[in-house]
Amino acid sequence: MKKFLFADLDDTLFQTFEKCGAADALEPAAYYKDGSVCSYTTRAQRAFFSFVQDGTTVIPTTARDLDGLRRVHLPFDSYAIINYGGVVLEPGGSADQGWLEGMRGAMHAALPGLQELARHIDEHGARTGYQDRARMIEDFATPFFLVVKDPDKRHERLASIEAEVVRPWIADGERDYFVHRNGNNLAILPKALDKAHAVAHVTALLRAEHGDIVTLGMGDSRSDARFMAACDYAIVPRATQLARLTVEAL
Repeated sequence: MKKFLFADLDDTLFQTFEKCGAADALEPAAYYKDGSVCSYTTRAQRAFFSFVQDGTTVIPTTARDLDGLRRVHLPFDSYAIINYGGVVLEPGGSADQGWLEGMRGAMHAALPGLQELARHIDEHGARTGYQDRARMIEDFATPFFLVVKDPDKRHERLASIEAEVVRPWIADGERDYFVHRNGNNLAILPKALDKAHAVAHVTALLRAEHGDIVTLGMGDSRSDARFMAACDYAIVPRATQLARLTVEAL
């Protein structure tokens, strides 16, 4: 029976230098657009990746866009799920057009709400002196979600934006959006955009091709739990947001 691991990337298979702690023998895994190193793997992460590659196909399941995925230097050769599930890449790298067209319609329907919220976030920044602005993440000519990052990596500022601007806006009218905040990343996504939906789609394709399969899900954040729950088994890296909420909370 074939095995497939749907794996988040950042803070799961690799992380920035600051998050590597005292780990030694680091190796570059992902790069910025200017070619400088963005993230590293530890010795344990490389051992794990080698372990799962022996008999298991790894499928990236990430918020990264296509350009961001291409700047990850790990060997992937099957499907890939990017943009929080907004795009499914087929083996070979082409977009699954049927999936993309369906998501494109849902994302354009959600766009006016995201644009309205972006204005509220930017107005809040103008009032408070907050420097960063809400950015629309787009790929394949499709707007997917908003993201805010603090330029000084002061996470409490993002918590303030979430509590004072984002959540009240969502609650006002019970809008169909949800919030993902982990570290220096605050993202606001339409509910139609979900890694779990894309994982279910790819799993159906794999079962149609291979028959019975075993699926594993691996991720670091609360939002990853949804797609991990759709798999037969879940793997949680230690010292992550999801670990603190689950196994480390016991």
